[in-house]
Amino acid sequence: MLSVFDQGPPLACPAPFNLAAHVLRHADDHPDKTALSVLCNDGAQDWTYGALKSAILGTATGLLKTGLNPGDIALMRLGNTVDFPIAYLGAIAAGIVPVPTSSQLTEPETARMISDLQPTAIIRDPVVACANHPLQITLDDLSGMRALPPAEFQLGDPDRLAYVVYTSGTSGKPRAVAHAHRAIWARQMMVDGWYGLRDTDRLCHAGAFNWTYTLGTGLMDPWTIGATALIPEPGTDSDALPELLRQHRATIFAAAPGVFRKLLKSAGDLHLPDLRHGLCAGEKLSRHLHAQWSDLTGTELYEAFGMSECSTFISSSPAHPARGEALGQPQPGRRVAILGTDGPVPRGQEGTIAIHRSDPGLMLTYLNAPDEAKARMQGDWFLTGDQGAMAMDGQITYLGRDDDMMNAGGYRVSPVEVEAALTKFPGIAQVGAAAVEVKQDTFVIAAFYTGPEKLDEDALRTYVEANLARYKQPRAFIHLPELPTGGNGKLLRRALPAYFKANTP
Repeated sequence: MLSVFDQGPPLACPAPFNLAAHVLRHADDHPDKTALSVLCNDGAQDWTYGALKSAILGTATGLLKTGLNPGDIALMRLGNTVDFPIAYLGAIAAGIVPVPTSSQLTEPETARMISDLQPTAIIRDPVVACANHPLQITLDDLSGMRALPPAEFQLGDPDRLAYVVYTSGTSGKPRAVAHAHRAIWARQMMVDGWYGLRDTDRLCHAGAFNWTYTLGTGLMDPWTIGATALIPEPGTDSDALPELLRQHRATIFAAAPGVFRKLLKSAGDLHLPDLRHGLCAGEKLSRHLHAQWSDLTGTELYEAFGMSECSTFISSSPAHPARGEALGQPQPGRRVAILGTDGPVPRGQEGTIAIHRSDPGLMLTYLNAPDEAKARMQGDWFLTGDQGAMAMDGQITYLGRDDDMMNAGGYRVSPVEVEAALTKFPGIAQVGAAAVEVKQDTFVIAAFYTGPEKLDEDALRTYVEANLARYKQPRAFIHLPELPTGGNGKLLRRALPAYFKANTP
């Protein structure tokens, strides 16, 4: 039996269609229901569905009044505030194409994005780093837009461009991933296939507003089915999360593994009477961490696997728990395979995890790099670059990357990008980057370099802070007489973690 999971396609996306209209489809039926609560220790800032829709469609009107037109690209440089999802959905409602980006990016990184995208405008908080651009829409501008008359949803072909997200390419150059409006329709497969989400749920996501994991799982998906989203206010310490979950009666809690790890380490009381289960994504969840959480809370953690090019499509769920070491199974409606060089391998054998090109959540292409997008296809299958094995019952065990991509803190980072930045530092002859385990289940990026002498680490840190987003910055710098190479002289990045262990007490 071959490693192909196909239990029939999902329902076809209706047309005409607009992503933001789909997210807000329940707003008119329940205008007074709480859509969003921004949680703090002494209460919450609540947004009803009616107020949320009004702010989003007013923002859509305002963005159009600035001279933006449907199809124009707007780069988002906003911080961790509610302005982010309102501006994002406001742009999409008007047919404008937003590009959400991490507020941690540096000015040189945004300059490269601006050169690549040629955006019509920047939607920007002035305190967030950004290279120059002639049309910048500020936070004050956005706030004033919310009270404007509502725009009409710009409806059209579900396959047209809706938004763009950046992902680190294996070449070291971040790629602009173009997604269609239909991507939100595909996310409905997660509702039962991962979340077990109901319209009565209060889903708390521990991430920032401007993280795509929060934007999808924490906000848009709950709103799409009429549930309530809970987001801790910026700066909330992990120690405060258990009490916030109790106080605000969270029924589902979503976070990256690192957040669960901090909670288990620091929280005294993890009795959460309203919590049904937790959701975990961003990096591989260890069995040790999973068992600890279940023992202390009496609730399950359901893990998901995905990528910027297709969000999550393999997961465990209340209806289909993971078995043994398996990650879970493809969500209902997905078509997934484990491929070898000649196509799907027999079940039980290792291969590359792939998703069928017909999946409504799969990206349109890489902007300005269509050949790279084509290179990711093997026939009708999109290759994820991750290895796995499919059991007879369809459950998939994750077996790691088939390249050197790093994952530290839930972000995928190309070592080539980190190395390219550090090669410009005086005194470095050769450099290699790798994720290293500093303690159980905790990984950071380390840079290994050669040169005449060991360099000042404070100077290295200052340099990377100016040139790389925080999640890309090495936390350790190891000077070596030479870097490990293969017979062809090529750097062996997978050998670098052993040098970290040998050079740290």
